Amino acid sequence: MTKARSEPPTWRKSSYSGQTAQECVEVSALDGAIDTRDSKDPSVGHITVAPESWSALLGAIKA
Repeated sequence: MTKARSEPPTWRKSSYSGQTAQECVEVSALDGAIDTRDSKDPSVGHITVAPESWSALLGAIKA
């Protein structure tokens, strides 16, 4: 079960995407969780993971 957010998420995407890129993910870190969504269709929703899981994913991608 996830707890209610204290405020709406502020979404960010990679600076490597450029200003007009539409095919990337957006990330928001808020209240001890990491939210990720598809920038092409943000209305679909997002997934929420623990910061430790996010760090493990990034470590695996960079390896």
